Amino acid sequence: MKGKGTMDKRELTGSRVVLRRYSPDDAEGVYLAVRESIAELLPRVQWCHEKYALDETKAWIASGAEAWAKGEAYDFLIVDRTNNFPLGGCGLNQLNKLDRIANLGYWVRTSRTGQGVAAEAARLLADFGFKYLKLNRIEMIIAVDNAASQRVTEKLGAVREGVLRNRIAVRDRVYDAVMFSLTPDIPQ
Repeated sequence: MKGKGTMDKRELTGSRVVLRRYSPDDAEGVYLAVRESIAELLPRVQWCHEKYALDETKAWIASGAEAWAKGEAYDFLIVDRTNNFPLGGCGLNQLNKLDRIANLGYWVRTSRTGQGVAAEAARLLADFGFKYLKLNRIEMIIAVDNAASQRVTEKLGAVREGVLRNRIAVRDRVYDAVMFSLTPDIPQ
């Protein structure tokens, strides 16, 4: 599934944000963004918890480099284009290499939500998936009660395909989820 230049594509630049591969030097900034956003992330993602620590960020960054090298996941740090301030993260994961499908996920630090960061980052990431990874389909699976993330998919022009029952499990809670998709033929 690797397209020409995939391994070298380290930075994606938009009008307000830059997506770049994580480096060990990003650990503290990412950790602080997560800590700022604990209340919003806790019900949405498995990896976040009340005692989330800097060492977990360091380990995740290290594992991401290995996953990228193996073609298993492509994670990017979202930073402000003007000052390199960490805004959140996004990535393509759960790659199905046979059918050339991936899941697209994103999160934005609490103080920068509602400003179009997620939509711009997701658009850059989808373009990366179609152009460099040659994906046929990108899916976004979002809890039915997560209206903000659903608005992001609408801004992208993603197609709402339906509700998947009991699709997302986060610790002891199971959520129904809405399936959205992008394909290369949808205007970006």
